[in-house]
Amino acid sequence: MLEIIINKEPNKKSIMLVENGILIEKHEEHYNRQRLEGNIYCGKVENVLAGMQSAFIDIGDKRNTFIRLKDLLPKQDETKCDEEYKLPNCKINEIVKQDMKILVQVKRDGTEKKGARVSTHINLPGRFTVFMPNSNFVTVSQKIEDEKEKERLKTIVEEIIPEGTGAIVRTSSIGIDKETIKKDLEELIKKWKNIKKEFEEYKLNGPKLIYDNKALLRRTLIDVIDRNLNKVIVNDVKTYKDVSDMLKSMNMLEKIKLELKENENLLNMYSLEEQLQKLENRKIWLRCGGFITIDKTEALTAIDVNTGKYVGNKNLEQTVFKVNKEATIEIARQLRLRDIGGIIIIDYIDMYEDENKNKIIELLTQELKADRTKSQILGFTKLNLLEMTRKNMCNNEDF
Repeated sequence: MLEIIINKEPNKKSIMLVENGILIEKHEEHYNRQRLEGNIYCGKVENVLAGMQSAFIDIGDKRNTFIRLKDLLPKQDETKCDEEYKLPNCKINEIVKQDMKILVQVKRDGTEKKGARVSTHINLPGRFTVFMPNSNFVTVSQKIEDEKEKERLKTIVEEIIPEGTGAIVRTSSIGIDKETIKKDLEELIKKWKNIKKEFEEYKLNGPKLIYDNKALLRRTLIDVIDRNLNKVIVNDVKTYKDVSDMLKSMNMLEKIKLELKENENLLNMYSLEEQLQKLENRKIWLRCGGFITIDKTEALTAIDVNTGKYVGNKNLEQTVFKVNKEATIEIARQLRLRDIGGIIIIDYIDMYEDENKNKIIELLTQELKADRTKSQILGFTKLNLLEMTRKNMCNNEDF
C-alpha cells in the first residue's frame, strides 16, 4: 500500500512517501526557510552584469535572485545535439534593462549564502503533461521507452497546444486517451492565460507573487497519483484543504482516501521517527553483514562498499559480487531517501569479471527506475569506481 503522510510540526512540515510501512521518500519544508521553487513572480531587474552574462532580479525575497542569459532566451530542446542548438550571439544588456518588469519562475531555491535561481522558462505541471508557454517544442519523458507510444503521445500534444508553445509529455500519460490529455492541457493553458493577464495588468511598484505553486506538495501528489497511491494522511486543516483541492482538480478525490488526524504526531505511525533517525547515519548495514558508508563533500558524494562481517562460502569473486549486489539495491534506496544529487562516486569492492560489473550496472539501472528524478550512470572508471549523476527532486525538470 502506497501512502503520503504529511506531518506538520511547529517549525517544519514533513512530506513522506511510505510503501507498506517502509519510508521510501522524505522531503521537508522549514517555515523559517520558505520554499519558493515553482512559484511565478512579477520581478524587477535590479542589476545587469554584462561581464557575467547574468542579472539579479528582485522577487521580494530577502536576497535577490539570479538569472543567466540562457534562461532569458527561448528554451532549447536538450534532447537535440548541441551542434544544432547553439546560443545566439547576443549580450544580456540587449535583452534586460535595470528596473525592467519581468515574469520569472523560481527553478532552484536559495541558500543562506546566495539567492534563488530564476528563469523565464515557465513550467506548469499537470497530471499527464507539463505546459511550457515560452518554448517551441514538444518532448517526451525519457522514461517512456516504447517508440510507438512516444510518437502517439507527441502527435496528440502537438495537435492541442497553441502555436509557438511547448510541452513535456509525462510518464503517467502512457496509454491515456487523447480526450483526457486534451483536458489536462487545456486546464494548464487556462492557468497560463490568467498568469499572463495578471502580469500584463500589474503596474510595477514592487515585486509580486503571481502564482503560488505549492511545488513540493503538488509535485509529490502529481508524481505518485498514478502509481497506485492509496491514501493521504495529514494532521493539519489547511494542508487537508490544499490536498483536497489538488485531488479534486485531478478528478481523484473519490478514488484516493484523504484522512485528517488533526494535531496528531504522524511520526508515530510505522515507527517513522526511528526510520528518519537512521537517515543521519553515515554507515548503513546490509542484511548479508556487509555495509556501505555515505560521505558528502562540496564537489560530490562518495559511497563506499565493504564486506564487513560477511566472509561468504564460495570463491572470492562470488562473495564480493553478493555484497556489491545487495549494496546496489540499498544505494538506490538511499539516494532516493536522502535526495542525494550531483556527482556520485561508488567505490564497489573490486570485481575482476566484466560480466559481474555489467550485472551491477543493470541492477542499479533497474532499481533507479522507481526514482522520480533523473539519473545517469556513466559506468566504471579505470580505477574501478562507478560514476553517476542524479538530480535533486527539487531541481528535477525531467517529468
